[in-house]
Amino acid sequence: MPLKIVFMGTPDFSVPALVALLGQGHDIVAAYCQPPRPAGRGMELRKSPVHEKAESFGIPVFTPQSLKGETEQQAFAGHDTDLAVVVAYGLLLPKAILDAPRLGCYNIHASLLPRWRGAAPIQRAIMAGDAETGVTIMKMDEGLDTGPMALAERLAIAPDMIAGELHDGLSQLGGDLIVRAVSALERDTLGLTPQPDEGVTYAAKIEKSESRIDWSRPAREVHNHIRGLSPFPGAWCEIGKERVKALRSTLGEGSGRPGTVLDNRLTIACGDGAVRLTRLQRAGKKPAEAEEFLRGVRLEKGVVLS
Repeated sequence: MPLKIVFMGTPDFSVPALVALLGQGHDIVAAYCQPPRPAGRGMELRKSPVHEKAESFGIPVFTPQSLKGETEQQAFAGHDTDLAVVVAYGLLLPKAILDAPRLGCYNIHASLLPRWRGAAPIQRAIMAGDAETGVTIMKMDEGLDTGPMALAERLAIAPDMIAGELHDGLSQLGGDLIVRAVSALERDTLGLTPQPDEGVTYAAKIEKSESRIDWSRPAREVHNHIRGLSPFPGAWCEIGKERVKALRSTLGEGSGRPGTVLDNRLTIACGDGAVRLTRLQRAGKKPAEAEEFLRGVRLEKGVVLS
């Protein structure tokens, strides 16, 4: 028998899970999203991806600024649901919200818990050089991603994979996994396992101050930094007096003073080894492959980037 579900999510990452649940015939009685935000050159209010997708299916959408107030909590309880599915929603859920659905609230988290609890698990996994990550379905409690785990599945991180590619793979995996979890809930066969105390790490929010490339670091760390921040916010350096984002890279050959251009293929010396930049973006321009970028920027061997 299909379950009555409140879906709580905001960005693109959340959309496949919503579509997957609808595809299984579940009754999504409401969608909760972050409120529309100013965006674009005109700074007009723009609905989130989940907001737009839910409306396209005729699902009522709610965009409270907070769920701490009694009025919002009573409204949420009034949906009289079996379950809430939460994925990248953007608001903390108070106990009154967590307790309202008959079967509780289940979160799709983009890591293999307890590693990378917190706001930026995809970026942090790549920046740390992890060889794999995954998705965990977790029953939520009042802690920060501390609830018991229901299902988990792994996904390999290729050596040159960027955060945007990993995001898309984990998003699809999350949709598949939540369908399996909800199906098990329907049959009353979904088990829960407490998270282990060992292996806990936290994925802090990405700060703009982290995005500048530090060429004095070892090449592998610089490479992981570049791909972990691509496409957003983008790791950057200065070429001449212009700020340029490095969107893709690979490990290169050679050595030299950190930041030195080693050849005509954008191989840059690091504190140990070198990286080769393969995709870049100048301010106000579209992303370009290295060969195209070099047609518009004079960058000779021996120049030191800052």
